[in-house]
Amino acid sequence: MSKLPLDRILQSQGFGTRKWCRELIEDGEVLVAGDSITDYRHAFETDNLEFSVYGESWRFREHVYIALNKPADYECSRKPSHHPGVLSLLPEQFALRDVQPVGRLDHDTTGLLLMSDDGAFIHAQSSPKRHIPKVYVATTHDPVTPQLVRQLMSGVKLHDEPAPLAAVVCNMLDTCQLKIVLEQGKYHQVKRMLAAAGNHCTALRRTEIGKLRLEALGLAEGEWCYLGEAELALLSDGLTG
Repeated sequence: MSKLPLDRILQSQGFGTRKWCRELIEDGEVLVAGDSITDYRHAFETDNLEFSVYGESWRFREHVYIALNKPADYECSRKPSHHPGVLSLLPEQFALRDVQPVGRLDHDTTGLLLMSDDGAFIHAQSSPKRHIPKVYVATTHDPVTPQLVRQLMSGVKLHDEPAPLAAVVCNMLDTCQLKIVLEQGKYHQVKRMLAAAGNHCTALRRTEIGKLRLEALGLAEGEWCYLGEAELALLSDGLTG
């Protein structure tokens, strides 16, 4: 961390242009340690810095790492076309600091979605070389059969893929529901694999990434939270038990 003038601190946290941040400060809308700071040149150590803007408390974060429980009918895009974007579920400061989804979930797919403004983190989480397992619960149109599970485990051929794609784990959860673990993250992969195996996916929810479980985060649909060091450490290779 470093020592920065207050206007640069606010700008880095997504509160607007440098000019707008200076106006906020000069208007007395920014408090640090309970004191109103009206000189935008006043510098502060950013490490563990807490401040408030318009009475709302914030903590300085060099980067943000966010988990969102994505509802249906939201697009994982900064420029959505047919549905609201997932960024509309977050404070507007995050869009201004270039927070973006890590990968994508279809508009009708729900569950665990990571978001960040850390390019290295996004690349690492998205890289197929990492083989990070992602766990989905799929609801099917027709009943799940042992043959369907065997097909998904042994691999199914998709028309635009050079080799069959297989699940790492596939278990029947209910008559028309199964748990499927993938590492590839191909376009519409779960839905296309089920279709290729002769069934149809009617609902899809991502419940885990690496060892990070959505259930453990306690988020209702549409809610989000910051990820701390403990949660980030779970975003590693290896399957959950």
